[in-house]
Amino acid sequence: MAPLFTTVLVANRGEIAVRVIRTLRRLGIRSVAVFSDADADARHVREADTAVRIGPAAASESYLRPERLVEAALRTGAQAVHPGYGFLAENAAFAHACAEAGLVFIGPPAEAISLMGDKIRAKETVQVAGVPVVPGSSGSGLTDGQLADAAREIGMPVLLKPSAGGGGKGMRLVRDEALIGDEIAAARREARASFGDDTLLVERWIDRPRHIEIQVLADGHGHVIHLGERECSLQRRHQKIIEEAPSVLLDEATRAAMGEAAVQAARSCGYSGAGTVEFIVPGNDPASYYFMEMNTRLQVEHPVTELITGVDLVEWQLRVAAGEQLPYEQKDITLTGHAIEARICAEDPARGFLPSGGTVLSLREPQGDGIRTDSGLSEGTEVGSLYDPMLSKVIAYGPDRATALRKLRAALADTVTLGVPTNAGFLRRLLAHPAVVAGELDTGLVEREADSLVPDGVPDEVYTAAAAVRLDALRPAPAEGWTDPFSVPSGWRMGGEPAPLAHWLRVPGNEPVRACGSGRVERDRVTVELDGVTHTFHRAGAWLGRDGDSWHVADHDPVEAALTGKAHGGADTLAAPMPGTVTVVKVAVGDEVDAGQSLLVVEAMKMEHVISAPHAGTVTELDVTPGSTVAMDQVLAVVTPAAQETARETPEEKTS
Repeated sequence: MAPLFTTVLVANRGEIAVRVIRTLRRLGIRSVAVFSDADADARHVREADTAVRIGPAAASESYLRPERLVEAALRTGAQAVHPGYGFLAENAAFAHACAEAGLVFIGPPAEAISLMGDKIRAKETVQVAGVPVVPGSSGSGLTDGQLADAAREIGMPVLLKPSAGGGGKGMRLVRDEALIGDEIAAARREARASFGDDTLLVERWIDRPRHIEIQVLADGHGHVIHLGERECSLQRRHQKIIEEAPSVLLDEATRAAMGEAAVQAARSCGYSGAGTVEFIVPGNDPASYYFMEMNTRLQVEHPVTELITGVDLVEWQLRVAAGEQLPYEQKDITLTGHAIEARICAEDPARGFLPSGGTVLSLREPQGDGIRTDSGLSEGTEVGSLYDPMLSKVIAYGPDRATALRKLRAALADTVTLGVPTNAGFLRRLLAHPAVVAGELDTGLVEREADSLVPDGVPDEVYTAAAAVRLDALRPAPAEGWTDPFSVPSGWRMGGEPAPLAHWLRVPGNEPVRACGSGRVERDRVTVELDGVTHTFHRAGAWLGRDGDSWHVADHDPVEAALTGKAHGGADTLAAPMPGTVTVVKVAVGDEVDAGQSLLVVEAMKMEHVISAPHAGTVTELDVTPGSTVAMDQVLAVVTPAAQETARETPEEKTS
């Protein structure tokens, strides 16, 4: 047996860095973390044996700088580098740089990364190996016109995909041929920002598809096996949010056939280590599966495979990289029970799933029988707009799918992340949807049902609980002896019943509410009764949470609001919907614009958001330039309607 490494540098951050460090610790291997200025006090830094600063907060100046990672590994005596996923995990140049420095890259050979990282070459390679592929464009470096021609030849709808991409970044579903030019431009922008490469391909879109991937494991001695499949069909904006293993769609024959196709795809590129072969599968014909791409790294959803096979994939990444042979034959791999994973992301479902941010004020992550949480969070963590929005993963395991679903819903209800809006409550409701419970999945289900899974407004009991907290804060601290009765907020008044003390409160995105409240207020929770029903909330500062949902309930001063008004006339104002960076400015002050015209693009957490004109008019104010960093609700521009401009003209101006 080849000796394992003594020291490994983890070239990543967040929950995946913490997860890799956990296996390193179990194997007795010293771990080295790296961090940017934004992560100096992050959980992965604290859990590693040692840590090295690699640069400023921006990923382009820290986590995406191969030379800084290599230097950190050499300085700390590491023999190997684990890239996690994202950042440089599928960067062939980084794998080469590690090898040139005498470091082992814990992943496949650079040649395999390069081949499978180019979706166009990957399709051509696996097709030669006999693996079925999705019909689409051929050739690399296609111009916008060539892509548009290919899309028309294939026929709408089509899917635009970055050749160098992954994780759904830059993917665009186009149903209207008239929009193909704009969608190509947007896909190129996102691809360039995410991967530094704006090469695109176009594929036929399969309606109501299922996304099923096969986990493969290969050693450096020519031995390749698969560890079954994962169902990844529950997606939003082409990004996975719920994954499970095994899939309820596949029978044993189809599972074996897809597994063998994945093994052949891995062999075709000389693969070693852990990797994933992704297939698109028509829901009404599972036997007709098509290769989409191969991810030459560990996947976010790898825990569900670990739970049903009992194989620690990170451990076998390390052992294969150290030269060990796999001890498994295909017949040794059995799938036992069922596992489901939910990705907890910093996003606000009530605001159209826009990226969120803030400081984690209160954190409770579920554990217990059949529950696993992989997380990079701790109380005090600052969640900004520079990195991916995924914060943690909650995984449930049970003897069957129904048990795993039930456990995961309960675990999400127990998840508390106050200070940063997340999608935990949304995921809990999604897992209770009848189609999900029945296993009738497809990649468009979440988009179709999203509105029904987001509560309409803020429940009354939230305001009642927030008012109870405000009332409790007014009570004087207990003191010995006499208490001034006028210092007690009892609502006492002469000649009448006590008047309840009301508070003006507001949850962002909702109208102000005047609420009264009383209940049991404790340090970290509040319990109130409303209409005969008792409600209990977690609390931290102005935040309340329950069942995975959270609300930031702020004080509202109606007098101040009336005096100051809205910053620039309400509906005319274009404000940042999320904290982020302005990447595109298409207008200037004085420009006339049409209703719905694209004016600016704000990017946060690798997501673009287009800011459009609310109505026809003139741009009368523009407060940002490309590269400007903006806060949530910061004013970006003002578009004054034409009618208001006319009203401001003087009589002389009207007749001139």
